[in-house]
Amino acid sequence: MDALPLESPRAGRRAFDADRLLLVVCLVIPLAALILFFAYPIIIIGLQSLTEPGGRLGLGNYAQVLDNPHFWRATRHSLTMSLSTTAVSLVLGLTVAYTLHRCKVRWRMAIQLLVALPLLAPSLVQGLGLIFLLGRNGIVSKLLGIEIEIYGFWGLLIANTLYALPQAVLIISAALRNTDARIYEAANVLGSSRWRQFLDVTLPSIKFALLSTAFVVFTVTITDFGNAATIGGNYSVLATEIYNQVAGQMNFHLGAVVGMLLLLPTVLAFYLERVASNRQSAAVSESATPLQPEWVPSRDIPMGLISSLIALLPAITVSIVIAVSFTQLWPYRFGFTLRHYTVSIAGGYDPLWTTVQISLAAGLIGVFLQFILSIALQHVSRRLVKAVYFICLLPAAVPGMVLGLSYIFAFNVPGTPLYYLYGTAALLAFCNVMHYWTQAFVATNAGMRQFPEALDETAACLGAGFMRRVIDVIGPFALPTLIAVFLFLFMRSMVTLSGVIFLISPTLSVASVSIMRLEEAGSTGQAAAYATCTMGIVVLASALMWLSLKKLKRART
Repeated sequence: MDALPLESPRAGRRAFDADRLLLVVCLVIPLAALILFFAYPIIIIGLQSLTEPGGRLGLGNYAQVLDNPHFWRATRHSLTMSLSTTAVSLVLGLTVAYTLHRCKVRWRMAIQLLVALPLLAPSLVQGLGLIFLLGRNGIVSKLLGIEIEIYGFWGLLIANTLYALPQAVLIISAALRNTDARIYEAANVLGSSRWRQFLDVTLPSIKFALLSTAFVVFTVTITDFGNAATIGGNYSVLATEIYNQVAGQMNFHLGAVVGMLLLLPTVLAFYLERVASNRQSAAVSESATPLQPEWVPSRDIPMGLISSLIALLPAITVSIVIAVSFTQLWPYRFGFTLRHYTVSIAGGYDPLWTTVQISLAAGLIGVFLQFILSIALQHVSRRLVKAVYFICLLPAAVPGMVLGLSYIFAFNVPGTPLYYLYGTAALLAFCNVMHYWTQAFVATNAGMRQFPEALDETAACLGAGFMRRVIDVIGPFALPTLIAVFLFLFMRSMVTLSGVIFLISPTLSVASVSIMRLEEAGSTGQAAAYATCTMGIVVLASALMWLSLKKLKRART
């Protein structure tokens, strides 16, 4: 509905104004957070990229970066890696998604869980697992007696593909799940073979989902830092180039230039992904009949086996990391030990508990902002809804490293009120909220669109004020969605690396950075232990969410 329901014709000017004021607050607070923690830092980093050493504005920094052969090599590597990862992920993602939704496989749930494992771990865990498996001291290298060169292009390609695979499967699965079964019934009547149905019906019906998948994987790969830092070796990419400029050479302005240039392909990929996603949504019929696949042994058995092998790849890399954390000396002495869990880095497990606190704060802040924003959007004009929706989609186009770097320029300014936030866990929490703002916004609004307007109107007619309806009617209805959004923000905040790598300090660090530092120092066993603890907390949080949703569903029935 476009206007806030009134309680009664003469309910009193004060009540009406109070409800209107609350509605304005619900709209202004999230937008103010977006301006302060997203728009303002991005504008500042854009200005810093144009600020030359003398303090005047110009394109000197851009000219210096564009004249650097290392930049063009990193750009070429990033594009080659992203395109290669996209191609491989599309093939593997389509294979797994087709098996899950077009074949009858008994172990379907197991395939889904195994494919989703990389979502529970920092991106660098995939690279770490490949090193333990195929590196110079990897178990496969020792068993075969050969030295496999896993560092560089091929290792990074495998790690990035494993990290991007869950997202590819999710997007393609959503399209296959919404395909109308009546089309296939008509094809069967016309005598079309299953292969022709795949080529003439399935692929055309999910073409926009495939395009959306390609753009998402491309963006995830070109902006990822964890795998590149762990297993990339001398294969430099734009993400590591930014890190080297800022952390290695302290060239903040040149790092800002590289960050702004990295925005170009990600913004383009994001725009094309939104176009493809919207067209895929428009192609879905509301009256579509879900397809129930039949058992076809000649198709289902080989597809099930192939998908199982694909799903085992991320499971093996994650399992290897867990196994190494309990192994005395990988891969020479396989005796059980807990000594790796006695972490020797400064602070011990303090960064892990700090990460938990930051993730909890990010989840609570994000859910609160998304909830009140979604409520406000239910009661404002359609034109304003479109404007806010566009603004809320923008954070997805900004790489995490660029956002984190922009926080340095925006908040590390002594003498300003914002300086008091710099170096605090609160700033990292807000950075994570902005980093994943778009995904949380889309999920929250998708859930809120299911809210029956008649229920809110009935409560208003019974004399319930706006605040009372939010607490007693809208809140309980939205609770499952809010729990899911909270878990998403908590999980991503627990495992993110690129968004916070520039915001840590000697007194404030996070788990993913600790894992990277341990691996760089050669303490691979402790790195594996730290990663295992991080994944354990994420799994525990997922289990608690599942139990909460199950209990909530049981209470409503």
